[in-house]
Amino acid sequence: METLIVFILIFGAIVIVHEFGHFYFAKRSGILVREFSIGMGPKLWASRRNETTYTLRLLPIGGYVRMAGIADDEDDELQPGTSVLLTLDEQQKVSRINVSQKVTLNEGIPFEIAKSDLQDDLFIEGYENGDETELRRYNVDHDATIIEKSGTEVQIAPRDVQFQSASIPKRLLTNFAGILNNLILGIIGFILVAFLMGGVAKTSNELGTIQDNSPAQAVGLKAGDHITAVNGVKTPTFQDVAQQVNRYPNKKITLTVRHKGTSEKITATPKAQKTNGKKVGVLGVAVALDTSFSAKIAYGFTQPWFIVSQTFKVIGGMFVHGFNLNNFGGPVAMYAMTSQAAQSGLPTIINLMAYLSISVGVMNLLPIPALDGGKILLNLIEAVRGKPIDPEKEGIISLIGFGLMLLLMILVTWNDVQRFFIR
Repeated sequence: METLIVFILIFGAIVIVHEFGHFYFAKRSGILVREFSIGMGPKLWASRRNETTYTLRLLPIGGYVRMAGIADDEDDELQPGTSVLLTLDEQQKVSRINVSQKVTLNEGIPFEIAKSDLQDDLFIEGYENGDETELRRYNVDHDATIIEKSGTEVQIAPRDVQFQSASIPKRLLTNFAGILNNLILGIIGFILVAFLMGGVAKTSNELGTIQDNSPAQAVGLKAGDHITAVNGVKTPTFQDVAQQVNRYPNKKITLTVRHKGTSEKITATPKAQKTNGKKVGVLGVAVALDTSFSAKIAYGFTQPWFIVSQTFKVIGGMFVHGFNLNNFGGPVAMYAMTSQAAQSGLPTIINLMAYLSISVGVMNLLPIPALDGGKILLNLIEAVRGKPIDPEKEGIISLIGFGLMLLLMILVTWNDVQRFFIR
């Protein structure tokens, strides 16, 4: 249960922060955000404020933003023959349209639609109170709302507030904003981890804390010592030291140790320890920490850059060494990592959230239809061509991209199940 709660919090935070980026910059760009949802599935609660409907939904995983005029926004077109309830304002303009059977209005004019336009001319024509002898026409207020079949009330989407009506730079920024927010969340997360841990691991071969009753303590190693070589192999970083020591479980090794300017050779026997099913040698030493304020702040930028560079390195390697599903991780892999993090405390949980946030941001930057990177690519193509791509063609491209992403997610999920639960 604890793992599930932590997983929901991590995954939810990453998605909501991502979507809030789109939300904020869309609003700043004059694009109507019709709905901002926390969670997925059936609606539990809704409230409208400043043109946007905020909803809380049953499944506490992620969320989404509905921007007017984009492919995944519901179509407001009222088909001829549709029965609705209309609410009029003081100017006899339609201010509210109810097409839902789930919501009952105490006041409203029963109306059968004959013709309507809620994007350009903003009008509704039809028959009032079942009287088919007189065709009535009402103008629709620019900021009128529509209660959709699901029961959610949102503002209608006139052409001037739709996504495509914004300038290309504003659309580019709106599409990139989710990625930007993920990067910012990762930076803040890693800075917080550095402060919670009391410092940042040094890249040198300097030793930090020495464990009690460990092989390192038995041979007199002290915090601040530097292991410069193991069995004659130079070890310029702590990671190099660990890799060499791991090779010799329960075997004597010779350490070249620098202590307060003097160098000496020490013989030690690393204790055997099982890690990932393999025996490795450990001395019982921790990496030295840089506790300076500047190092903690810098960690928030160096660690994300390392993740970004490694991710692109893996992606680039796919073109050289071929596609490998083990290079990807889906919800199952995230859950497995969350299970380990939940047992290790708050710093590890925040570290995982920051790592995944950066990873999600980088993957979304890929120029694949259905991802933000694909949308950015389409914006750039439009800027070069000087005219928008045909909406029908863009829809087909997005549909193909979504299908490929869905197939990849299914393959990755099955591969994760095999890796973590079967093999």
